Amino acid sequence: MKALLIRVGRGKSGWADTAVADYSKRLRAKLPLEELRLPTTRFRGDIEAVRSDEAQRILAKVRPRDRLIALDERGDAPTSEGFAGWIDAAAKAGVPRLVFAIGGPYGHGAQVRQAAWRSLAISSMVTNHELARVFLVEQLYRASTLLWGGNYHH
Repeated sequence: MKALLIRVGRGKSGWADTAVADYSKRLRAKLPLEELRLPTTRFRGDIEAVRSDEAQRILAKVRPRDRLIALDERGDAPTSEGFAGWIDAAAKAGVPRLVFAIGGPYGHGAQVRQAAWRSLAISSMVTNHELARVFLVEQLYRASTLLWGGNYHH
């Protein structure tokens, strides 16, 4: 199984890029991770239009057999073990790719939340997108050690 992280926004934070690269390297053998950055939609006075456009562009990257997990503060907040259980369930179901989506500055459009297999809240607070992506990739690595061996998770 592979993983794809789709994120909407500018990015380019050196500290976050370094952290994500480090955890991605550790994941490479167990859950290869690819990142895809989509540009934000220009705001022209209609937040829902922005969300809808970004949602369509996210969903265009999701293949029929993928399982989409939307990062959203309204989602479920599993423990690390519970999150590993999501990944394990997908692997056992023969899912070829888990797709994680971090929305733009206005969050996800309803289409993404409806299409998602799961919604993941990394906090009940709204977080910076760069922090969210580092947190997610670290948790993917932690889950991989829980599922496939390693001494990272204590």
